[in-house]
Amino acid sequence: MATEGHEPPYDRRFLQLIYRVPSHPSRSRVAVWRELKRLGAVYVQQAVCVLPEREGVRELLDRVRERIDHMGGESMLFVLDHVEDRERHFLVSAFRENSAKEYAEVVEECEALLQGRAEAGEGDRTAERAEELRQDLDRLRRLLQKVEERDWMGGSGRAEAHGKVAECERMLVRLSAGSAETAGL
Repeated sequence: MATEGHEPPYDRRFLQLIYRVPSHPSRSRVAVWRELKRLGAVYVQQAVCVLPEREGVRELLDRVRERIDHMGGESMLFVLDHVEDRERHFLVSAFRENSAKEYAEVVEECEALLQGRAEAGEGDRTAERAEELRQDLDRLRRLLQKVEERDWMGGSGRAEAHGKVAECERMLVRLSAGSAETAGL
């Protein structure tokens, strides 16, 4: 995982997965596609995706390949030792763009949470509302952690996402304090 302002090494190898799954049922194809996207794969064309070779990634791809085999499909995994500069630039840019979009989604969800709280008003300081916010915040923290885990190329937006999660955490502290006051604690 890279951090903003820090250039990770790009001389590492990539893993390329080429696969074919039966066209029916279509949900099987979609399930494989979703699983690979969840891993952070960049698709270079239909059923051909690339991931950086990092600790644990090959094992995750092996599980996807087992699933493909179980569906009656086929897959081939290649280690790309040498990637031309033009293609490397494309891949790095695509990984960064994917991460930036995911960080933006975290920010958007935080803003929706903050906006919903603002619309609820100060009178809504119940322990139940604080617990709902705590659950939402836990979900956002997990989402941010997953995005960071697959941000191999230092996508933009990480600091902003952390800032918005922190803003939600401060709101929870205020809401919890207010609900304790309301309850006479």
